Parts: sequence; structure tokens; C-alpha cells
Amino acid sequence: MTSWHLRHLAGFGLVRDSDVGSDGRKRYWEAVARGFRFGFPDDAEGRAASEVLQHTLFEQAADLPRRWLADVEQVLEPEWRRESGLSNTRVRVTADELAEIGAAVERVLAPYVTRADQDAPAEARDVRLLRYVLPEAPPS
Repeated sequence: MTSWHLRHLAGFGLVRDSDVGSDGRKRYWEAVARGFRFGFPDDAEGRAASEVLQHTLFEQAADLPRRWLADVEQVLEPEWRRESGLSNTRVRVTADELAEIGAAVERVLAPYVTRADQDAPAEARDVRLLRYVLPEAPPS
């Protein structure tokens, strides 16, 4: 059953066969992407699936900042600590402008996201960028 799901994910380019392991009877998989974005479709079934995925992702990421503060921040070198942290910015934009902002951020990140690990500078390290986009409710 799991293999069917993994093959299905592979069809969308999200996972691939891994060279890890030498047992020919077992198949090993690895994630291809370093992250992903998804949209909310207009149909009810697509919206329901997107809501489940979004809730799952929020729950998985909810504890990351606290764990980072407890386990990582105090051992970072000064140059890494200076560039870390939280940004909390409120802007007043239209939905189209928000889409433009998201596209601009994706353009800035793209060269780093698509760069192969072996092409990164020797001093590079993994950095997780959490970007919450939380429009406020319409005025009542």
C-alpha cells in the first residue's frame, strides 16, 4: 500500500528512488523538493483537501521556533545568529498584490532552492524559512 503512494508521489516529482541501501528486495525513497507551495482550488473537494493539508503543515511547524530557540540559537556563531530570528510585518494589500509579493519571494528564493548541494559554497548550511501568510478576516 505504501509503495503505491510513493510511486504516485514520484509521478508528481515529489519523491525519487534513493541509492541508499544495498538490499535489492527493498526500495528506498527520498524527497526531491526542499519545500512546496499549494493553492486552494475552487471546488469543494479540492478546498477540503487543501484545508487538511494546511492544518497539518501548521501543526507540524508550530513547535519549530520553540525547539530552535531551545536547541540551536545558543550554539550559533555570531554571524549566523545576527541573520536569524523573526520578522512580523503587517501590510495592507489587495489579494492581487499579495500574490505579487508571494511570487517575488519565490523568485528571490528560487536560485537557492534549486541549487544542488554540491554546488553550494563550503560554508553553506541548511536554513529553514517559515513564511506565514495570514490575511485578517474581513471587517464585520
